[in-house]
Parts: sequence; structure tokens; C-alpha cells
Amino acid sequence: MSSFPGLAHIAITVSDLPTSTAWYSALFDSAPVLDEDEESGAFHHTVFALDGGMLFGLHAHTGGSSGSTFDERQVGLDHVAFQCSDLVVWRDRLDALGIEHGGIKTAHYGSGISFRDPDNIALEFFAPA
Repeated sequence: MSSFPGLAHIAITVSDLPTSTAWYSALFDSAPVLDEDEESGAFHHTVFALDGGMLFGLHAHTGGSSGSTFDERQVGLDHVAFQCSDLVVWRDRLDALGIEHGGIKTAHYGSGISFRDPDNIALEFFAPA
């Protein structure tokens, strides 16, 4: 049996697409590579290309939202982690962008910096041990 395939993309639902697009554009230091209505008309997606061929999408659904904010204690997504090797660089970038974070935390399996997007979605820069 071949190895299990890696992730191709992550898509998150956001409450305010223009606000989230600007926030992620600053975080990624890049513009989206795709910004269009999905062919069924059920949602609009804005997609960023990250290193390694990974895509990160923002979705705004046409049916409206539940009005609630993200809570990792609910069933579903807990957080999204971006792999990196130099956490100091990413801590300084978050500081420069005015994004609050929890500082560099170290564990036996690696180190990370936790932070949140405008919808309170939990994100992390992670450096494996």
C-alpha cells in the first residue's frame, strides 16, 4: 500500500471575507491566487498558495452564518498549524503586524506560537523537535 497522501488544502469559513482576506494577505505577505464564487453558488472562496503546494482557502457561504465565533472546544477543527523552523522570525512578524500571540512555548515534541485570526480561529506556527 502506498503512503497516505498529504493535505492539499485547508478551507475555513469566515464571517467577513474582506476583513479576513486583508488579515491573511498581511500574515502570508501575499495576495490570493483565486477569488471567485464557487460554481454551484453556495459559497465564495478566496485562496492563498503557500509553500510546498499547500492551498489555504477562506469561504463565505451564501446562506449566511450561524453568528457564532470559533471555539476549539466544540467538535470539529481545533487549530491549524503552519510548520516552520525559526519561531523567533514568526514571533517578530506577528509583533510587527500587531497580532496578539502566546509567545514561544516548548514541549518535548516541538515548539509553537499560538495566535488567532479575526474570527477567533486558533492558528499556530510550529517547529517540530
